[in-house]
Amino acid sequence: MAVGAELHARGWSLATSSNYSVTLDRQPLRLLVTASGKHKDRLTEADFVTIDDQGRAVADGAPKSSAETMLHVVLARAADAGAVLHTHSVWGTLLSDRFASQQQLTISGYEMLKALPGVTTHETAITLPILPNTQDIGAMAQDLERLLATAGQKSEGSPPLSAFLIHKHGLYTWGADLDAARRQIEALEFLMECEGRRLMASV
Repeated sequence: MAVGAELHARGWSLATSSNYSVTLDRQPLRLLVTASGKHKDRLTEADFVTIDDQGRAVADGAPKSSAETMLHVVLARAADAGAVLHTHSVWGTLLSDRFASQQQLTISGYEMLKALPGVTTHETAITLPILPNTQDIGAMAQDLERLLATAGQKSEGSPPLSAFLIHKHGLYTWGADLDAARRQIEALEFLMECEGRRLMASV
């Protein structure tokens, strides 16, 4: 609840946008996911749903989980995510459109990169893949599964994939726990704002 209020206050999760999850159990898989249509500045305990590996609510009468629940399931299952945060910031939305034709946003040269997993120098280049937006979440989940499978074949020494963008939509990042995901969302939102402002200054 505190994370939702914080991300809302920073302009990254306005209105009813965004969704969050934490992994409760692995066997069987159980996730706690934000309910659909909830203002992230006003989350209560009743605004979270425990779901299974098919994205179904475990308890009868539970509120409907986020429309993007299956993306959280895929990340928990295929990326071993302990927590997932999804934001809809201005910079993430604009940059996902600006670099949509390249299908990725590459960022390098910033000291803040060292806040991300596997990065030890500002000279590292990280790549944020950009997935096409669609209301067919099943299709998007399949795109994400393919992306994660490809990322697992990257050369040794490359930073692990821990985030991606959806076109004109927003940023997803994940970590071993909520603290890790929160750290990454802060770092990535900072880096995207730097890139956006740099591009504006060069026009």
